[in-house]
Amino acid sequence: MLFMCFMILGLVMYPFIFIFDTICYWWFILLSLLFLFIICIFNFYKIFCFYDFIYMDFGFDMMSFMLFSLAIWIIFLMVFSSFSFYKSSNFLVLCLLIMFFLFCCFYSLNFFMFYFFFESVLIPTFILILGWGYQPERLQSILYLLFYTIFASLPLFMSIFYLYKYSFSLNMLYLNYLILFNFFSNWLIMIWFFFMIFAFLVKVPIYFFHLWLPKAHVEAPLSGSMILAGVLLKLGGYGLFRMFNVFKFILLFLNCEFMMFIIFGSLLSSLICLSQIDLKMLVAYSSIVHMGLMITGLFVFNSFSINGSLLIMISHGLCSSCMFVLVNIIYERTFTRSSLFYKGFINIYPGLMVWWFLISICNLSAPPSMNLLGELFIYMSLIIFNNILIFILFFFFLFCSCYGIYFFYSSYHGKMNNFYSMKWVCVREYLVLLYHWVPLNMFILKSDLFMLYY
Repeated sequence: MLFMCFMILGLVMYPFIFIFDTICYWWFILLSLLFLFIICIFNFYKIFCFYDFIYMDFGFDMMSFMLFSLAIWIIFLMVFSSFSFYKSSNFLVLCLLIMFFLFCCFYSLNFFMFYFFFESVLIPTFILILGWGYQPERLQSILYLLFYTIFASLPLFMSIFYLYKYSFSLNMLYLNYLILFNFFSNWLIMIWFFFMIFAFLVKVPIYFFHLWLPKAHVEAPLSGSMILAGVLLKLGGYGLFRMFNVFKFILLFLNCEFMMFIIFGSLLSSLICLSQIDLKMLVAYSSIVHMGLMITGLFVFNSFSINGSLLIMISHGLCSSCMFVLVNIIYERTFTRSSLFYKGFINIYPGLMVWWFLISICNLSAPPSMNLLGELFIYMSLIIFNNILIFILFFFFLFCSCYGIYFFYSSYHGKMNNFYSMKWVCVREYLVLLYHWVPLNMFILKSDLFMLYY
């Protein structure tokens, strides 16, 4: 309820923005987001079950609480890193609107309300990319985003009403224990199961349904890339988990086929990363690789794999967002994202090189990042599930290491070009990197907090 009061306060203040100084309003939003995040952390003890405010189909558990806390932190860093937009009050209200839709999406206990807010996030994302995107092709990328996600969501929309027809309820708590499969034959269950999860597989996305993601990332501003990689991709993993609670029995028959399909797509994505010269495209395809591993862990659906998937969702949200910040810092000084021109930066920005190295090894799942713990849990689950997967996981880890090293080496080593701008990295940009790196590595000291969910 505190969050809803905060949102109402922000929307009520919008007509008075022109009376007060805009930069004061910018700092008010920034400090309010930080205060809201601290409030959420102090209420951590309430998240062991769906009970905090189960009213009008709203409530939360460990996974929804963690992902919404991640959303608050990423939006706080969005506002903090977008200082050039501080004169635009529309940008700040748009960030608040995204956070409101994410709050309703993560805390919805009703499948229809979850679907409604799941699709509503597209509206402020559309405006954000169209209004503050860099390139003239941003309209094409938005159309890719809308048509991919909306087309994939139509089967989910129909299946939700079909679910209500036979269960007379769309409440997640009730459907967790409901046997729905007495009404259908086996092949109808499989088709229905695919329709229910297809929207989330596209939203994550997995390979073969991923073409909207690189285009959206390339054309989006820094804040758009941060919210896309940091939070919006996690909506797919969160929705899959909610659906798996209903269709847990069908996973016993189909999880092996889906897992092989997704791991094969992640291997192809890691090879595509090695051929990229646009570093923003490289980071976008690396998101597909790690999200594929996360979904594979969800399909195993045991204690280790689900906790590992939750860890990867949180750690990837911080790591990929920070990688986009790094690419944007260099882009603002060279006006290009091509790695062919990113050479010899170690001579100009040695301090930034340290951060580039720290984030690169976190993306490689080096200790002490949370990526390491999450991937270890998923690797153990997959090997226990089938010993043959150890050979596929070997090549998966090898290719991920190769493109991670390429991401670092292509920028800071080699012969230096002569056209670099000598614009120094400011303290605010270093603070944005620090605020990504600290939770990504320090939370491993309290990793037991992420082991309480399942």
